[in-house]
Amino acid sequence: MADAVVIENLYMTFGKETVLKNVNIAFECGKIHGIVGRNGSGKTVMMKCILGFLKPTKGSVTVLGRKIGLECNFAPETGMIIEAPGFIPTESGYNNLKWLIGLRGKVNRKRLEEVMYTVGLDPESKKPVGKYSLGMRQRLGIAQAIIEQPRLLVLDEPMNGLDNRGVEDMRKLFLQLNKENGTTILLASHNPMDIKTLCDTVCEMDGGVLKKSLC
Repeated sequence: MADAVVIENLYMTFGKETVLKNVNIAFECGKIHGIVGRNGSGKTVMMKCILGFLKPTKGSVTVLGRKIGLECNFAPETGMIIEAPGFIPTESGYNNLKWLIGLRGKVNRKRLEEVMYTVGLDPESKKPVGKYSLGMRQRLGIAQAIIEQPRLLVLDEPMNGLDNRGVEDMRKLFLQLNKENGTTILLASHNPMDIKTLCDTVCEMDGGVLKKSLC
């Protein structure tokens, strides 16, 4: 099976600090890949390089057959949660999604409603996002990540702010997307149960060095 993401000889330096050190890994299509490691270990920086949000100091990243920074600026056909999702606080969840998707000219009311129901939000609610709980904002972020049915999901701590039921709901959703749609998922999580329940492979980032698969 082909690889969704291929990282070769990747280094990332900020000033005198080297955050990523010679990262080499391939993430196979159609699997859920877990990435573990302490805060500050380099997980989020690696994900930002995959997405095209950061330009590596050295090395290359290829996503779905296209080299980031050469053949495309940002990861193609990819949904993401990276740090805290940003929304217009005075608008409803539905309007936020409608506006974001409208930027790419792809507004489909049926799909918007379907995705909001899928993540446990009411598309008819007029409640502004600024009054959402942290968990509701995270659900909306997940809706944004999956709404265009991407082939790849890059998820950095996607369960943040969710209660126990929300965590279970999102685990089921990610498994469903993987099994039914073949969505490849890169998942960084501090929760061992997320990794145990969801992931086909696991690797560890430690001090900017990515260690080989743990399973």
